[in-house]
Amino acid sequence: FEEFQRQWEQPYMLFYNKFMPNLSHELEKEEYAKAIEQQPEPNAYPGIVQVLKKAKDNGKQIVVLSGDPTDHVQKEIKRYGLEGVFKDVYTFVHDKSSVIKEIVDKYNFNPEESIFIGDTTHEVESGKCANMKTAAVIWGIHTEDKLKTTQPDYIIHNIKELDTIINDN
Repeated sequence: FEEFQRQWEQPYMLFYNKFMPNLSHELEKEEYAKAIEQQPEPNAYPGIVQVLKKAKDNGKQIVVLSGDPTDHVQKEIKRYGLEGVFKDVYTFVHDKSSVIKEIVDKYNFNPEESIFIGDTTHEVESGKCANMKTAAVIWGIHTEDKLKTTQPDYIIHNIKELDTIINDN
């Protein structure tokens, strides 16, 4: 996993083409969708469901932007009881920097009052491209040191910090 954390890049085809230069984006999507369905069902990060529901109750508008397949993301939303929590869900997103600007425009979000939260350097960079505040959670793909290289507005170490940033701003 540590090697994967060091090597992972996004947009994700940069990572795959480093090891499989002839892999097409379409074939990657097909194979990834098959592989992810064969994995055991993941558990939600402890406390995240409550933080997201609290944010929704507080009037926050939350959009999911994921590289995962639509079916997989929708199953997780249902499994965790998060139906109706998200304003929108974007899936199979290859380059998040290109889509985040569309989301800001579509929903007329004020970038200065919005925050893009992710666990990779690409996600921090994507939020910055849209002039949003950025937050990096350290319990995901990239390490804290790697995330710091992109200078996010917030480095989030635990669910309590995430709750404060989302629900007290």
